[in-house]
Amino acid sequence: MRVVIAEDDALLRQGLALLLETEGVEVVGAAADIEEFMVLVNRHTPDAVVVDVRLPPTFRDEGLRAAAQLRRATPGFPVLVLSAYVEDGYATELLGDGASGIGYLLKDRVGEVGDFVDALRRVASGGIALDPEVISQLFSRHTAGDPLGSLTAREREVLALMAEGHDNARICHLLELSSAAVSKHIGNIFGKLGLAASGTGSGHRRVLAVLAFLNS
Repeated sequence: MRVVIAEDDALLRQGLALLLETEGVEVVGAAADIEEFMVLVNRHTPDAVVVDVRLPPTFRDEGLRAAAQLRRATPGFPVLVLSAYVEDGYATELLGDGASGIGYLLKDRVGEVGDFVDALRRVASGGIALDPEVISQLFSRHTAGDPLGSLTAREREVLALMAEGHDNARICHLLELSSAAVSKHIGNIFGKLGLAASGTGSGHRRVLAVLAFLNS
């Protein structure tokens, strides 16, 4: 996998490059600002990018805008966005064009090397990877009166892990549940979110469930 990084902090930029290369990921470019980042992306056509939300010159949402630009030019282009703080609106905006090849993680997660690299690989293969802290804040906005608020505690756990990008087997392992139990919980989630009779495949309904969660 070939990756381009955009991070203005020199130590973190170099640390990310070293970490990824140690894990067998080829870092073909690392930029300190958006202009340099876009030049590197166009030059190297990477398989995925890792980009900080806040970059020069304004340190507001340059990284987010660049991610959106890349995905408009190439739908589904794999982007893993890093942020120092939980700003769940960014996750919603990133997924606005479809939950495919998108990740949104806190920078603190980089220290958990295995989880970080696993998230990047999921994103590069077309999956999603949302930070657990983002998911927790999103859940806190819902009450028992709305569809997401009607989920049981276990169903909320399962949906949160789906939003993090885990497949059924991984969810079984993390929650110590049987495959049948996880499938039943996912079926209940689809039903409560009005997706049970959608006529779409299970994989697509997982995406729709995550989008319903983010956009509610």
